[in-house]
Amino acid sequence: MTSRMVTRRTILQVKVKPNARVSAFTQLPGGLWLAELKSPPVDGRANRELIALVSAHFHCSKAAVSIKSGAAGRMKLVRIDTG
Repeated sequence: MTSRMVTRRTILQVKVKPNARVSAFTQLPGGLWLAELKSPPVDGRANRELIALVSAHFHCSKAAVSIKSGAAGRMKLVRIDTG
């Protein structure tokens, strides 16, 4: 008998607003997500906060969340791997 790991990937399109008063992660019409982050976009701090916010929202580990594209921009594609 062999076991097989099945991984499901979800890709989210996320618009990021750094330097917000309060961190929030909400879905907008059309499937776009808005991440309001308290962290500034300096030295990857906003990206780290985004990964933590997404993992908390979807109840998965931080290791399961990665930024697929747009690491230096406001529009990002975020991948969530679940298994």
